[in-house]
Amino acid sequence: MRADTVLLELSNPELQLAAFDAEWQVKAAEATIKDLRVKLETQRLDQVSAQARVASEYTQAKLQADRDEALIKLGLKSDLEYKLTKAKADELAGRSKIEDQRVKIFGDSIEAQVAAQLVNIEKLRAAWDLKKQQVAQLRVRAGAEGILQQMAVEVGQKVLPGAVLAKVAQPTKLKAELKIAETQMKDVQHGQQASIDTRNGIIPGHVVRIDPAAVNGTVTVDIKLDGPLPPGARPDLSVDGNVDLERIADVVYVGRPVYGQPNSTITLFKLVPGTNEAIRVPVKLGRGSVNHIEIVEGLSVGDTVILPDMSQYDSQNRIQLKR
Repeated sequence: MRADTVLLELSNPELQLAAFDAEWQVKAAEATIKDLRVKLETQRLDQVSAQARVASEYTQAKLQADRDEALIKLGLKSDLEYKLTKAKADELAGRSKIEDQRVKIFGDSIEAQVAAQLVNIEKLRAAWDLKKQQVAQLRVRAGAEGILQQMAVEVGQKVLPGAVLAKVAQPTKLKAELKIAETQMKDVQHGQQASIDTRNGIIPGHVVRIDPAAVNGTVTVDIKLDGPLPPGARPDLSVDGNVDLERIADVVYVGRPVYGQPNSTITLFKLVPGTNEAIRVPVKLGRGSVNHIEIVEGLSVGDTVILPDMSQYDSQNRIQLKR
């Protein structure tokens, strides 16, 4: 199947109603800003008209004052009449400046009011887009090319947010999940080499993710597979795996004793060659893995030791073995 293949169609009337409501809120806000712009433009034109009227009155008053000033010089006009026309011209000059400022301030006010309404529209549009996305997601798509592995719901079933609805697997892009005991996790790091046993072949890989939390005493470690998949490899296949913490050359080692911890000293019963007896010897341990541990001192190549729990013989230094 393709990534855009529809797997499920869900129904959520409340969500769909919320999407319609968000759409109408956007349309109402857009209609409101159109009405606001018309009203503001009308008010601006009134302000411009008032500015033009005062400017015209000022021009007429200034011309009359200039005329009276010329008549005074000719002795044809009284000084009082000139002062009255001059005062009126000065008053209209001041009013003209005020009207100019009003027109400018009102222009800034228009921009601020429109900008505030546009912000509100963008907010409503963002909410509408989110609702549209949520409604579109009611058509659940595969999301990736692959094979439908599992359908976890049935027709008419109610589902909760976050529930697993289906599983789509890509057979050519698999990873391995290893459950490693929490006590063994201290040396596991990203990038370490690993090998995965599918019981039909061994696949090399490396650590790409370590789960930060432990569940039931184990930690999940994701292994990216670096080699080709063997026949029969499929999703959810049970596998075994090993993570290579470190490779040591020319080392003496034994199976891991019950109570043996790395870098510690314990005692083990070593078989005496040619007899049916075993003697207790101190053994210094080194680095260890899940199943084996390094012998630093106390044993040599070829020695045979008893690894099971022998705590019941803690008071004995020599024991006899019976067939």
